[in-house]
Order: sequence, then structure tokens, then C-alpha cells
Amino acid sequence: MSKSSEPLVTIDHFRMDFGNTTVIKDLSFTVNKGETFGFLGSNGSGKTTTIRALLGIYQPTGGNLLINGAPYTVDGEVQLGYLPEERGLYKKENVLDIMVYFGQLKGMARSDAKEWSLHYLDRVGLADKAHLRLDKLSGGQQQKIQLGITIMNDPALLILDEPTKGFDPVNRRLLMDIIEEHQQKGATVIFVTHQMEEVERLCDRILLLKDGEARLYGTIAEVKERHLVAKFSRLLVTRPSQKIQNSMISSAKRVVLLLWNLKATWQQFKKHY
Repeated sequence: MSKSSEPLVTIDHFRMDFGNTTVIKDLSFTVNKGETFGFLGSNGSGKTTTIRALLGIYQPTGGNLLINGAPYTVDGEVQLGYLPEERGLYKKENVLDIMVYFGQLKGMARSDAKEWSLHYLDRVGLADKAHLRLDKLSGGQQQKIQLGITIMNDPALLILDEPTKGFDPVNRRLLMDIIEEHQQKGATVIFVTHQMEEVERLCDRILLLKDGEARLYGTIAEVKERHLVAKFSRLLVTRPSQKIQNSMISSAKRVVLLLWNLKATWQQFKKHY
């Protein structure tokens, strides 16, 4: 599916204060229609605060947070699926009833929601759990159910906060495949994760957030290149001529695309920032 240069999500000079504490200082970025955008940062960097402000859960101190050119509303033009970091479903109800209920809330007919849910449960290896109470499932199994509810009815915008957290490699690949299928359908995805192999596989562009500020922003290749060039420049012990410096930096740019992977970049980013 081709990607657009037209933004679906716009964060413009966003600032968020809680009392005397500034959590987000001056954050601006866009997420284009049809792209998968990696939103990265350590715990406490401001990722969840940004998402909550985008969805209207928090009132921003300053700036604008827009979806399709307007503040988000539940009855707006863009259908959204949100998988929060904190999981929350009705744990005393059985799995199929919960999924059908949320499918109906999303506008699906009951029969369609049931058919979709049964197919999804079979796909993720939980067909035999359809009539069990949710609290009888493991944490990873419950997470699969919540992801299924998030992607029901093919939302145009998916916001996924650590969707594969705690999964073993087999189940991680399965859920990555499911996310990729929605990419192919044209969904726009905001993907919050600490798994760098997931970022490299899925994301078109990324933003690295630290202490409420964007430290790196761009395509994966651009982020790799900028980080290595900056690191290379810091390692210059002497001060050679400008011509030699330019030559050395040019060489670094060529090397980075061949030798560096994003996981190493992220590790170095955390060390330096």
C-alpha cells in the first residue's frame, strides 16, 4: 500500500505541565497517512503523556494535537484503535462475549463481530479459550485478546503501546505479521516499543523522546547516519583541517549504512543522553 506525505497526526509545539513540573517542553512532529511511526523513549520520557493528550485524556498546557486536522473526538471522521500500556478488560466475563461486545461498540453487527472474533482466536491459538473467563487466561493470552479488540473493524489509525511486550519470539512474530497485514490495508500505525528489531521491520520513521524533548527524528537511515556522525565528531581528539574533517565525516556517512543497526544506535543514544 502506497504511503502519503499528507499528515494524519500533527503534534505542533506541544507543552505539558503538571503543577510546576514540565513533562513535555516543545514537541512537534507529524505522522503521515499510511505510514508506521515508531515512538521511542525510556520510561518517563513523555510518550504516554503525548498519546493521552492526543486522545483528549489530558488537556495540553500549550500547542495543538490534531488527528486529520482537528482535535480527536470519539465520533470523529477517523476510526481509531488504541492499545494502551495499561491493559483493561472485563476479566469476569468470557472471552468471546467481551470481543463481541467491543465489536458492536465499534459498529459491527453482532454476527459479524462473533465471526471475526472466532477467526482471530483461531489465528492466535486461543480458539479453545473462547468460552473461558478472561481472568483464567495468562497475561500474554489476555494481551492477545486486547490486541484483537484494538484491530477489530480495521481502524484507519492504530496506536499500539508495547503490543508485543512479554511475548516469546514465536508469538511476537505472529503479532508482527498481524500488524503488517493492517499496514498493507493502509492503516496508519503509531508504534511504541523498545524492541529494535520490531522498529526496523515495521517503521518508516521514528522519533526518540528523552526528558520531554525530541532527540532524534526521521527515517531509520537518517537517524542512524546522524547519530554516528555526531558520535564520530565527538571522538576527534585533535582538530584537523576542515577539509580533513569533512572527508572523515563523509566516510562515516558511507560506513553507517553498511555496518550499523538500529539496536546499536539506540544503546549508544541512551548512553550519551
